[in-house]
Amino acid sequence: MTPTREERPFLLVQLGGLYGLWLREVKRAFRDRGQLIGGISRPILWVLILGIGLNPYFRGEIYGRVSFVVPFTYLQFIFPAVVALNILFTSVQSAVSVIWDREFGFLREVQVSPLSRGTILLGKVLGGATVAVLHGCLVLLLAKFADVSMTWPKFLETLGLMAMLAFALTSLGVVIANHIRSFQGFGVFSNAVILPLYFTSSSVFPLDPALSGAQTRVVYPEWLVTIVHWNPLTYAVDALRGSLIGFNQFDPRLGILIMGVSGVVLFAIALYEFRRG
Repeated sequence: MTPTREERPFLLVQLGGLYGLWLREVKRAFRDRGQLIGGISRPILWVLILGIGLNPYFRGEIYGRVSFVVPFTYLQFIFPAVVALNILFTSVQSAVSVIWDREFGFLREVQVSPLSRGTILLGKVLGGATVAVLHGCLVLLLAKFADVSMTWPKFLETLGLMAMLAFALTSLGVVIANHIRSFQGFGVFSNAVILPLYFTSSSVFPLDPALSGAQTRVVYPEWLVTIVHWNPLTYAVDALRGSLIGFNQFDPRLGILIMGVSGVVLFAIALYEFRRG
């Protein structure tokens, strides 16, 4: 059904505003040298130093033969998790623009425009998610060094997963920003969310796939296993591993489902709070 004359201008205004807000977020991110340096230095630090440094400890020796905990080197195992890390930091930190716009009055001016609250929020979330995906692509440039083969179908599949993860995490950042009134408070609180979320997502150590659920809780502390299984980021990292190195600890469809549901729920919460504010 084609839109009527009354509807067409409204739709064009919303789409034009959406594009403008998206472009503003992207341009602002690229002008932020600190964020760009962090997006480049973070994967180099994790892949080159942590990945290489811990690689010898990621294997055992059975009957004189060296074998890995999983059939990959630690550098390969951690590579998809570093992609998720770069997206996680960039997505959540990009939401600081909500505090910035609120502090300097830009948000108030946009809210009295013909744009709906949903359009305003979607433009900011899509802008932050786009920047986060680009930062995730910076990690993919190191794929050859990490001995991770990259084909176009694999790249496109990974890109789709990255986009879903970035949208959900940027929405989470907006939810945090809606409750924080200062830049300093946002930085402290976001790091208090980012680091536990990442380290309890089976990102830097695997849950041994050869063990049953009961055995896993004997090898690892039960509280840690419970947190890992309840952490939504666990399944996002697992989905990226499945796409990049063909290794999954869980059902591959679970990661896509959880990222999709998390994105919708977090955006709905952010929109509800955005409208109230």
